[in-house]
Amino acid sequence: MGRSAALGILVVAAWVAPAAGQRPAPAGEWQLPGHDYASTRHSSLVQLTPQNVAGLKAAWSFSTGLLGAHEGSPLVVGSVMYLHSPFPNAVFALDLGKPGAPVLWSYAVPAAVARAIPPTGCCDAGSRGLAYHPSGKLFVPLLHGELAALDAKTGKEIWRLKNADGRLGATMAAAPLVVKDLVIVGTGGAEFGVRGTLTAYLAATGKLAWRAYHTGPDADVLIDGEPNVQYPSHRGRDLGVSSWPGNEWTRGGATASGWISYDPDLDLIFYGTDHPGAYNASIRAGDNKWSSTIFAREATTGKVRWAYQVTPHDQWGYDASNETILADLTLAGKPVKALVHFDRNGFAYTIDRAIGRVLLAERFGPANWTSRIDLGTGQPVVDPRYVQKAGITAGICPAAVGTKGQNPASYSPAAGLFFVPVGNLCMDLTPTPVTFTPGKPYLGATIKMVSAPGPNRGRVIAWNAATGSVAWQAQETYPVTGGILSTASGLVFYGTMDGWFKAVDGKTGVELWRFKTPSGIVSGPISYLGPDGKQYVAILAGLGGWIGLGANGAFPKMANISNPGGTLIVFSL
Repeated sequence: MGRSAALGILVVAAWVAPAAGQRPAPAGEWQLPGHDYASTRHSSLVQLTPQNVAGLKAAWSFSTGLLGAHEGSPLVVGSVMYLHSPFPNAVFALDLGKPGAPVLWSYAVPAAVARAIPPTGCCDAGSRGLAYHPSGKLFVPLLHGELAALDAKTGKEIWRLKNADGRLGATMAAAPLVVKDLVIVGTGGAEFGVRGTLTAYLAATGKLAWRAYHTGPDADVLIDGEPNVQYPSHRGRDLGVSSWPGNEWTRGGATASGWISYDPDLDLIFYGTDHPGAYNASIRAGDNKWSSTIFAREATTGKVRWAYQVTPHDQWGYDASNETILADLTLAGKPVKALVHFDRNGFAYTIDRAIGRVLLAERFGPANWTSRIDLGTGQPVVDPRYVQKAGITAGICPAAVGTKGQNPASYSPAAGLFFVPVGNLCMDLTPTPVTFTPGKPYLGATIKMVSAPGPNRGRVIAWNAATGSVAWQAQETYPVTGGILSTASGLVFYGTMDGWFKAVDGKTGVELWRFKTPSGIVSGPISYLGPDGKQYVAILAGLGGWIGLGANGAFPKMANISNPGGTLIVFSL
């Protein structure tokens, strides 16, 4: 996600069944960042329907008091909503049982701590959310590198620990995931040459359970055996060292700033890593493992079950940290535990999540950097016209912000469709000299965002897993920077860069309702059942982050369309 201010046929049939990997929770709550362990962001609530959604009205709103990137989604546990903000990472507990949802308690990192280690984020100061443990703990990632555990009833700090060194550019914006007695969290900061990690702590005490690095020797990456027997390029020892020149792996990025999913049956967590260190690819010849990689790890030990590098030698900043959605599908008449991943590189991957083999990889938006993904080797067939060279490489599609960023998609098991936010942007990339200095940006490139061919800069698509194609699309003027919520009644909700919150028909994509929020949307909507028995939908409005600010470079007039913000808006009939 490193950036410059200059920015800018295998038949697959969905098996209609409950989504894989769900943590049991009341249907009317939203206890996990992705709603369930499978990260479907799909609600089973049905009070709101395509027939009545036109009557949706704003019920109440709440200001966080901060401007900037309001990413992620609130959590709802019982009759309390837990809401987060950008740095200094304020947390608010709102009482949903009372009119206007008054504040029960609030939390912010101690001022002395914030002053001592100011965060050094590449792309705004946003947070992608919180994690809740059934024991009554709330986990807060603090951008400057700490993880705090709070009493969910009182907001009092139970423990706080240092997970990353903010002075070196390491950050914590990713939402943690709670699995059994562990809280698992990643780091950001690839743009500063940070060496990425994923770490698990005991939820009760904060004691370290395991830590995995994403570059370096197998012992550090927690690889025991072959990383992925499916592909020759993924076999061998210590590939996290040998696929880099010299000691470049020590500043190789491959952070974990995105989302984590979990399959309780396999006891595996799934997530992706960010791009390799510097954008200037000439200083890091090789595949640069394990950057831009999807990992499957044993939740209890952190050991790698398999790894698949989506974009080897990532020269374009595509990362692989977008969400990994778990779905039980039927392929060629056989049931498969699948992982579906819409990568920033413009391809949608269907992977056998038990063994790490790619079963399907098709474009879901503009992508000219490769002609195709070779399913036999798992490798992209890179187009030499878009390989980095001295001077400007123009017209690379997609742009570094991706055909889709970390604003998450949704999956409806009943419909068998994935609903995906898309941006149609390309880029001109110019490598520049760069020297590594700890705590300073380690980029080595200038990126200019440009519009992709065509009249629209954004879309929401319904992805058909049976054909690897688009079932329908809803065109948007600007990139769709918000995440997506689908419901069992057939609604799809999403937010746009210019601040519109919309509902469309999940069968056709026809718009049914819209509301203009005070700012652009980079968060994901949620739905919950209030104590009054009514269904609500909530969205955070506050433009920012890499997708908001980076893509903004292609739209200089956006400042006149969408102002900075920080408002939660809740809707009901």
